Amino acid sequence: MSEPWTLHPDRALPADPVTRPVAREIYAAVADLPLVSMHGHVDVAAFADDAPFGDPAELLVVPDHYLTRMLVSQGETLPRLGIGATAGHDEVEDVETDPREIWRRFCAGWKHFRGTPTRYWLEHELVEIFGVTQRPSAETADALYDQVAARLAEPGFRPRALLDRFGIEVIATTDPAWATLDAHAELAADGYGDRVLPTFRPDPLLHTGRPGWRDDVARLAEAAGVDVTGYDRYLEALRTQRERFVAAGARATDHGHLSADTTPLDDGEARRIFDAALAGTVTAAEAAAFSGHMLFQMAAMSADDGLVMQLHPGVLRDHASGPHAAFGPDRGYDIPVVTEYTRALRPVLDAFGHHPGFRMIAFTVDEDVFSRELAPLAGVYPALRLGAPWWFLDAPDAMRRFREAVTETAGFSNMSGFVDDTRAFCSIPARHDLARRVDAGYLARLVVEHRLDLDEALDVAVDLAYRLPLAAYAGR
Repeated sequence: MSEPWTLHPDRALPADPVTRPVAREIYAAVADLPLVSMHGHVDVAAFADDAPFGDPAELLVVPDHYLTRMLVSQGETLPRLGIGATAGHDEVEDVETDPREIWRRFCAGWKHFRGTPTRYWLEHELVEIFGVTQRPSAETADALYDQVAARLAEPGFRPRALLDRFGIEVIATTDPAWATLDAHAELAADGYGDRVLPTFRPDPLLHTGRPGWRDDVARLAEAAGVDVTGYDRYLEALRTQRERFVAAGARATDHGHLSADTTPLDDGEARRIFDAALAGTVTAAEAAAFSGHMLFQMAAMSADDGLVMQLHPGVLRDHASGPHAAFGPDRGYDIPVVTEYTRALRPVLDAFGHHPGFRMIAFTVDEDVFSRELAPLAGVYPALRLGAPWWFLDAPDAMRRFREAVTETAGFSNMSGFVDDTRAFCSIPARHDLARRVDAGYLARLVVEHRLDLDEALDVAVDLAYRLPLAAYAGR
């Protein structure tokens, strides 16, 4: 009989025998700190309803595009993994509806995740959270399904209970700009108003060339109670909704544009482009210019209302047009592109980089700009913080490269601390654990190279894991 599946206590720590003991000590100092999850995409309804999670496939497989994209790359299909057509599209044939069969396909493909951060997160979830003692495989799939399903049926595995179990001190959801925020009001009434916070996400409203833009503007107008007949009323509606988010406890906005461009337009040109968009005649060049202009406007509004501006550009969304048309966004086909920040952010930083009420956190998936652009910018502008490695870079080696690329120029104090950026709720503790281990290893190397004293490294570790994310998202 094989040994039970367990996780090595030194996983992701340095291998060399001089550094590892120091890393262990640093990691031990932060391992049990509360989690600050200020940039994420868990649906607020999960906390408001506090209903039991569904089956193991619904929780861990179907919504996780990290996981499904790997299986698709190895010959699976989205329908066979339980993903059906989006509303308004023809039904997709052969959509798997049996969650046990979806789980079997995931387990059969377990080997494909070797060496990936997805493997690390899933191991942590299955072993540390659900108590699984066998590796996923075609042979163990049914037994694992039954074990995870039994745990999900326990009262202690409901969303609010897991906030306590995971040690989550505060978590931010991401909500469309037209959200009513009713679910957040319910949470506040139940005493969770300081723990589950909304985040203002206006992206669909800022891209005038996007299909459905006019419908989304109508949603904004209805939510804000503003008749959006032109550009000025559009700005008024955005401000109104931002005020409601602030009143509901929001600390940040979130912007996922293709480009980091923040070049403002004069008011007359902005009005002209907005009117063209309402008429359906806006060009691609006009839409791109308006998007950059609106990032500048969002920064100006943040300087007024104190919402921290999160910017994470540089991803070409929905690279595969067929799957996007059939299954919608967030299906694993978002691919990074080269991104420029030095010139792109200059208008905003020139206007607000020293403004006492403005804070921007810049993320990237383009590693080339860490040391060349973002670290020097964050190392001088008091309003700018450098966001943690994000998306394709939240892997052990990429996080180490990030620390090595940016620390010498920006220092630790100009970082956001770790944020997990996930919609997979049960992966949150795994992601924070991995970041704390990687940072412990990096700091341990500085200690053994006599570049930091141990007490300083311990203090920095607490900063990165806990104090910096709280401070970065404090706003005014």
